[in-house]
Amino acid sequence: VEDCEALAASLGWTVAEVYIDNDVSAYSGTKRPAYGQMMADIEDGHRDGVLIYHPDRLSRRPIEIERFLETLQTAGVNQVRFVASGGLDIETGDGVFTLRVLGIAAAHESEAKARRIKRKNDERAAAGLPHVSGTRPFGYEADFITVVEDEAAVLREVVERFLAGESQRSLCSWLEEQGIRTSAEGPWRTSQLATTLKNPRYAGLLVHRGEIVGPGVWEPIITDDQRNRVLAVFDGRK
Repeated sequence: VEDCEALAASLGWTVAEVYIDNDVSAYSGTKRPAYGQMMADIEDGHRDGVLIYHPDRLSRRPIEIERFLETLQTAGVNQVRFVASGGLDIETGDGVFTLRVLGIAAAHESEAKARRIKRKNDERAAAGLPHVSGTRPFGYEADFITVVEDEAAVLREVVERFLAGESQRSLCSWLEEQGIRTSAEGPWRTSQLATTLKNPRYAGLLVHRGEIVGPGVWEPIITDDQRNRVLAVFDGRK
């Protein structure tokens, strides 16, 4: 943002809006709220220029770049600048061609990275190692392997009380009264508690691509028997 604003100042442009989508892939097709708002503002005639850090920050999907170019043309916007692009100017035919080539290259790079990550996850699963991504599971450290003993004790008590007939709502209320938060530091909800109770990893089982593939390398917090009984309770409620 700082570099973009510096370029805007050097061009004598007034920055009307800064559009930022943090931690949202420009390749996966996931909806990017700020990007969508930028496109809408261009279509509605609220913007007469766009300044972008690099073409791969605009998009890593060739079809999306085509839509961007079409939107600019329809709206009559022809002032587009990039901070890091080697002087790319899409007001010329060669510039548009270069942008398209860069989009294809960015998509290829993302596809190759996705393949490498997929292969690495397959290797980890074969070794019984967990897929480490996102918020750590309650009861385990950020490595998804080391047990957090005080949280494990809480989880064991919750499982025992659930098997004794206590409701999820009652258990969530108890957790709230005790000041026990989720691993994301939020309050416990009944749906979240249900997901936790049914999670195979707490019985030491590894899930890969949505299926249990065998034992993991971490220490289980509950037994197989407890997990089977928990699942039987949920099945009985259906």
